[in-house]
Amino acid sequence: MYKAIAANKRNTLLIMAVFVGIIAAIGYAVSYFYGNTSITYWVIGGAALYALIQYYAAGALAVAMTGAQPIEKSDNLRLYRVVENLSITLGMQMPKVYIINDPAPNAFATGRDPKHAIVAATTGLMDIMDDRELTAVMAHEMGHVQNYDIRVSMIAFGLVSAIGILSDIVIRMLFFGGDNRNSNSNPVVLVVGIVVIILAPIAAVIVQTAISRQREYLADASGALTTRDSDGMASALEKLLSYGKPMQKQSSSTAQLFISNPLKPGFFSKLFSSHPPLEDRIARLRDNASKF
Repeated sequence: MYKAIAANKRNTLLIMAVFVGIIAAIGYAVSYFYGNTSITYWVIGGAALYALIQYYAAGALAVAMTGAQPIEKSDNLRLYRVVENLSITLGMQMPKVYIINDPAPNAFATGRDPKHAIVAATTGLMDIMDDRELTAVMAHEMGHVQNYDIRVSMIAFGLVSAIGILSDIVIRMLFFGGDNRNSNSNPVVLVVGIVVIILAPIAAVIVQTAISRQREYLADASGALTTRDSDGMASALEKLLSYGKPMQKQSSSTAQLFISNPLKPGFFSKLFSSHPPLEDRIARLRDNASKF
């Protein structure tokens, strides 16, 4: 588990390097288009500042976007005690506990590190899960906290948002920015640059999706190790497969945080899904039951 946490921290640097590379490519395209190399540095600096702000604000933003409400032990003794017991088991600081008033069964974790973590569950999840399964689901979410997946998710979320906004601004500049362009620019390079700018947000989302899918497998394994009950985790995922439905408040930007995809099914949501199929996750847990 310690190796997984260390690998996740290394992946954070790798993710940042990939996204900085994408941002630098956008900046270079604009610099070449306008014949001003300093634009590249301004683009990288602006995107980095935006991502940093998102890193610190994304947790609160995610809570607001999902409609989650904080609770104390007296508000929902069952959920609070489950999270409290898991915190003691893992030797971790107790995260803030939230509830989402939504009949769709789901749960998520967010925050920038274990000391600033949030875990949440929907009312629909607590309605269909027995205590064993609810413990498994929250152990999965605590696994995200323990493995620093929440930090990776926040950084990826911030950088993907920055790339999307940056690409939109640059495209508007290129097409509606007047005649301040470099007249000596090679048309072929310009076309390639425009293609890079258009494809950059798609590439960023693909990277984010691949990261999120692997993190879900790791959180399933972490939850099973914590509870020593892979069958309980598999049973909880089977219920999500049977009773799962889209959440009332949906956002593609926060979908990666949830244990199960909260979005309405569709071609593009499946193509860029931040979650591996529940069937695959269940099969992995069943096949590796003896190892936990």
